[in-house]
Amino acid sequence: MGTRPPTYDAEPTALPAADPDDLDDLVADTVLDGARYGACTLRAVSLRGDSARYRGEPRRDSLLTARFGTGEHALLLVAMATGARATPGAHRAAAEACHWIGRAVGRSHARLVEDIRDGRRGDLKSGLHRLTDRSLGKLRASASEQGVDPEEYAASLRCLLLSADPGCRTRVFFGVGPGGLFRLREGEWQDIEPQVADIKGDPVVGFGSPPSETPEGDRLTMDLGIPTPPSPYEPAPEPPREPFRFRTSVARPGDTLLMCSGGLAEPLRGEPELGEYLAERWSRPEPPGLAAFLADSQVRVKGYADDRTAAAVWEA
Repeated sequence: MGTRPPTYDAEPTALPAADPDDLDDLVADTVLDGARYGACTLRAVSLRGDSARYRGEPRRDSLLTARFGTGEHALLLVAMATGARATPGAHRAAAEACHWIGRAVGRSHARLVEDIRDGRRGDLKSGLHRLTDRSLGKLRASASEQGVDPEEYAASLRCLLLSADPGCRTRVFFGVGPGGLFRLREGEWQDIEPQVADIKGDPVVGFGSPPSETPEGDRLTMDLGIPTPPSPYEPAPEPPREPFRFRTSVARPGDTLLMCSGGLAEPLRGEPELGEYLAERWSRPEPPGLAAFLADSQVRVKGYADDRTAAAVWEA
């Protein structure tokens, strides 16, 4: 799309360097996934940007798709993370961020499913904020263990929660850092990226750490004024460097919800022709297959050569 073709080749050029003693560290150029549950069809992709393909650098974006639970009580999680630019361990930090939030959500999935079904927006917002804080705190602890600067071993994180219950149309987005959240409705794109705002409020029972006192003000533990050293097994989490983002939306039949990293969000906002093309492709009666979704997601625009990670949900 655009007035001129991109500078880089359209297909991968150079492979990232490999360590024969650490082959698990290799990252595939492209990851593609999909599923259909209840009223929604999911397509997800993460692909290396043109610049990284040319320079032989690993994909900094990481993608995790997971189902927790069974039947109508199942919860679908899509998590995507982007490692810090120009840092050697960016792909590892992104993968760790996805894995930490995946563990946190998976362990709390039964409560999350109930809150999504019952529309407990306040509980969801507070609970997911706490889970995100803990996950990114573990990432910073991992950086310290490796002797790496936590500012460099960092990642943005964006997540989508979907209930497998056909009667539940509530879609939950949360995360930290840049990217995009868009809704395609009646052939028109709506930018529904939530405004950044710090969360304040009481912790939610069942998520993260318990409260330090009862609603009546009684302390749950005795405070002797002695500082507690950090646990060597689970370092105390720190608040995320960037504000927490959260949004719930009720889908209508025919909607398409798109969550993406900055690599796709930026050209969508900056090149109207790309938005028009994807709107036409993704407004058709049937969701695209995996191969078609991959082809649509990698349409190139000059001046945008970062990794692209996207998850789209079609409502039946």
